[in-house]
Amino acid sequence: MAEQRSPKPQVGGSIPSWPAILRQVEYERGKEKSSQFMAEKVETEGRNQDWLKWIAVAALIMAGVYLNSYFSSESLLLRAIGLVVIAGFAGWIASLTAKGRDLIDLCLEARVEIRKVVWPSRQETTQTTIVVLIVIVIVAIILWLLDSMLNGIISSFIT
Repeated sequence: MAEQRSPKPQVGGSIPSWPAILRQVEYERGKEKSSQFMAEKVETEGRNQDWLKWIAVAALIMAGVYLNSYFSSESLLLRAIGLVVIAGFAGWIASLTAKGRDLIDLCLEARVEIRKVVWPSRQETTQTTIVVLIVIVIVAIILWLLDSMLNGIISSFIT
């Protein structure tokens, strides 16, 4: 049997085509490096602006605290609504920073993981709760007996 080679060198599948695969891998690595360089450049520019955003967040929080004390004679409901609005605006500004985006990504990933959890049935939850309560009562009785014995021993030495 004669070995059949592909007429296209970039198509893999036979041993002689491995140099084409290596060239393709090198090309993809080159693309990754250039995209990483561009991402680092954009990230560096974003970091330069992040400190301004964090200053704005801190200023909004300080303004909210000051305004809450300044308007202390006003209705608590109005002050609470004002604080929620200011906190929401500060949170929105913080979410525009690199750390804020990381926090949002973390929360979204945690939400996905929570959906993967297999939650116990109502019966399993009830049974586990009963076992925990029984263990708590047993440990409480043991501690009470130990406390009573130690109290009796120490009282006999004192008197």
